[in-house]
Amino acid sequence: MYKIKSTEFGDITVTREMVETMAGLATMDCYGLVGMVPQNIQTGIYNILGVESIRKGVQVSNTDNGLVIDVYVIVGYGTKIPEVASNVMQKVAYVLEKNAQLPVAAVNVNVRGVKVISDK
Repeated sequence: MYKIKSTEFGDITVTREMVETMAGLATMDCYGLVGMVPQNIQTGIYNILGVESIRKGVQVSNTDNGLVIDVYVIVGYGTKIPEVASNVMQKVAYVLEKNAQLPVAAVNVNVRGVKVISDK
């Protein structure tokens, strides 16, 4: 649990799962991504996560400077990976800081693969 605010009536906290879900949804809102994959992928075969399990592609850890968010993604073929990653970093940090008022120390984008995006 992460405390986001204290008032005279008590504390407001959010769960790790909520942070993972918010980070996953913010990630998927970025251009150039095909999807997210589980963080503990062991083989070259991967299944792109659906929205209901999107938080499996996110890892959150706490440091003295704030949260460190790791996202595991598949990018579309032909996109500029550094630009896509930079966009994801900015979007995830913005969403968590603005909506949940959580300090974000770093957002790490782990590109696990490239996939051709079909126009069909």
